[in-house]
Amino acid sequence: MSARTRQPEAAPYAVVVPTLGRPSLRACLAALAAATADGTGPAAVVLVHDRRGAPARIPGLDVPPALRPVTTVVAGAGRGPAAARNTGAAAAGPVPWIVFLDDDVVPGPSWGRDLAHDLATASRDTAAVTARIDVPLPPGRRPTDWERNTAGLSTARWITADMAFRREAFDAAGGFDERFPRAFREDADLALRLLDGGWTLAPGTRRTTHPVRPADRWVSVRVQAGNADDVLMNRLHGPGWWDRAGAPRGRLRGHLAVSAAAGAAAGCALSGRTGAAAVCAAGWLAGTAEFAAARIAPGPRNRTETLTMLLTSVLIPPVATWHWLRGHVVHRRARPLGPALPPRADAADPRRTPRERVRT
Repeated sequence: MSARTRQPEAAPYAVVVPTLGRPSLRACLAALAAATADGTGPAAVVLVHDRRGAPARIPGLDVPPALRPVTTVVAGAGRGPAAARNTGAAAAGPVPWIVFLDDDVVPGPSWGRDLAHDLATASRDTAAVTARIDVPLPPGRRPTDWERNTAGLSTARWITADMAFRREAFDAAGGFDERFPRAFREDADLALRLLDGGWTLAPGTRRTTHPVRPADRWVSVRVQAGNADDVLMNRLHGPGWWDRAGAPRGRLRGHLAVSAAAGAAAGCALSGRTGAAAVCAAGWLAGTAEFAAARIAPGPRNRTETLTMLLTSVLIPPVATWHWLRGHVVHRRARPLGPALPPRADAADPRRTPRERVRT
């Protein structure tokens, strides 16, 4: 092989996968094994079983034979993916790179070879290398609201569904901020702290598929809890973080206005001001109708999706407002962790957590 085409020397790495024991984990591990069968496999695979109150062993886990010798299972504390990733990183050992994968992604066929290239060609000040995320949408029809929401992962700037971190930078940052309890904004927070410390983040060449998970009718209402995390981001990074992270602002302002109109209509009605109540109710109805129409138009427009959009468009504004207000209360004293400066020579080793070797 000529010098021009010779593969760069692969850097040792560990894979950390937080999981609730979903069936998708099996497909993730099978794809990881297949993609690294050419000798580009990880030095360690750490599975963090993060279901609250669950034992360390994942029931029914079938680790591919090629990964069994390097796979360990760690019991998480059930405090969300940020805490679970920190637990997994501490258990991964002293490898120079840690690759975080979600348990519902499928690494591509050349993932191992491409990752080796990504890590070997990363500059010394590169703290992390992202993957290219593909979200397959159903052919032959327009995507639903939930499918469009998931498809946004393909353009997310620093998504940790597949992201490789240099261990030195990760430790300097103190890992993920465990005040983020959901798989939301914890990636942007860590990325901004790394950038503030003088590190860079680079796009990689490896490709990973993120299928759309099945979801019920009310999933769009539940994800409004992320509005509290946006309040935390404002506390930690200031209002300019939206532009720095390339994050879409969403419709919070509209939700606040619609919720205020609904509250004013109720208050006026209770106080006998029927004319003012009617005006406020009309404002609430108009705002809700506009929101529902904006969600229905790009979708499949079938009966099930249309009904889901109508119902959830009524609920989302007050739920989003509630979580926004809750965030201001919960995070009123939140303070930044600080930038991820290079570690001191006398810095303590990261905490280790007990590990359980997967038995075959």
